[in-house]
Amino acid sequence: MTTILTDKEATPRETETTFILTDKDATPKDTMTTSISRDKKVAPKDTTNVTTSGEDEEIVNMVVEGSIPTYALESKLRDCKRAAAIRREVLERITGKSLSRLPLEGFDYESILGQCCEMPVGYVQIPVGIAGPLLLNGEEFYVPMATTEGCLVASTNRGCKAIYVSGGATCVVLRDGMTRAPVMRFGSARRAAELKQFLEDPMNFDTLAVSVRCAIAGKNLYVRFCCATGDTMGMNMFSKGVQNVLDFLHVDFPDMDLMGISGNYCSDKKPAAVNWIEGRGKSVVCEAVVKEEVVQKVLKTTVSSLVELNMLKNLAGSVMAGALGGFNAHASNIVSAVYLATGQDPAQNVESSHCLTMMEAVNDGKDLHISVTMPSIEVGTVGGGTQLASQSACLSLLGVKGASKDEPGSNSRVLATIVAGSVLALQVSSLSCQQYQLVNSHMKYNRSTRDMYKLSSC
Repeated sequence: MTTILTDKEATPRETETTFILTDKDATPKDTMTTSISRDKKVAPKDTTNVTTSGEDEEIVNMVVEGSIPTYALESKLRDCKRAAAIRREVLERITGKSLSRLPLEGFDYESILGQCCEMPVGYVQIPVGIAGPLLLNGEEFYVPMATTEGCLVASTNRGCKAIYVSGGATCVVLRDGMTRAPVMRFGSARRAAELKQFLEDPMNFDTLAVSVRCAIAGKNLYVRFCCATGDTMGMNMFSKGVQNVLDFLHVDFPDMDLMGISGNYCSDKKPAAVNWIEGRGKSVVCEAVVKEEVVQKVLKTTVSSLVELNMLKNLAGSVMAGALGGFNAHASNIVSAVYLATGQDPAQNVESSHCLTMMEAVNDGKDLHISVTMPSIEVGTVGGGTQLASQSACLSLLGVKGASKDEPGSNSRVLATIVAGSVLALQVSSLSCQQYQLVNSHMKYNRSTRDMYKLSSC
């Protein structure tokens, strides 16, 4: 039997607080705060569509009424799928909107608990296309791309073909290190400078075991720590490591006041010159020489036209726009598509898409040399969304699933080269159709013939 005790003093505008006491095992931990105020109006729902059981119906009503917060359903029910179904029903009743076209079945909700997503009500389907084979460093890769943009996979596939028949691409990882930059405040700028000098003294590197870059703003010190993180993308792991370093430093600098574990000097998920110059994650350069006959037959253009367009568009045009790291056609298309397919953090597309595309005529002007330099590709093959079934399958397709037992960190580095190689393929292909072909191909392949009016009224 369950007894519900309600705080009588809560006003209509306040969030209601309830205590649910069940038999003898009730503890203060069972206190729950609702996210629904008492005066919340709940839209009526057609009961003919209700599919919940009697017990679930009771729980739905308790959530709607404010007795149970939606975020507590997993811990209370011990059944993640059931919690998602109940939360979904509650949302439909509160909003009066149907979620019938948002899938619920066919997903492992246990796999995201405490790791990937809170308060789920379903999942979004994104089609995955395959481009390739991409011949990179002597190996063939079939690249999975999750996207809703027509022509993207087709254009990348054409670029892969042009590179393949020309002998393939070569890719090198120049640097490998995740960054975290806390901000500390001191009583004076002099004291902040003392810690800066301490951290920049090579004699102290054995103690810190990381590379460090410091910047001062008044009496505030920003310290950009950089460290390799194996096959993980490494943000959470490295943040914990930085916290340990700060605890160590606090012994000699007790007046150091940590203001934030991240002071935006890292810089994560924001366009920043420090990433463009210093790099973050994997710094990669990828290149290929595309034969003259391939440029003409596969790409249907000329070497001179590509070189000139790259200068006018990717270089001069980006300067005119005041671009920061955007000296490319659209590297972010590849980064986003591969990131979604392989379980990366899609928000890190911001800095991971920093790319400089260069082209020049070689071999007496007959062939095309193309390269992409990407200083901050942030990827991992362990942790986060990489453990989800679909994303794990895509990593397996690329041969980089999980942590490398033979050479720690090598799987994530290979994934970074695949991202850069795919960007290279899309750059050479898309720049080949920047005149009338681009619009024509999008009108042909990126336009649905379905009746959008009927779809929107469903």
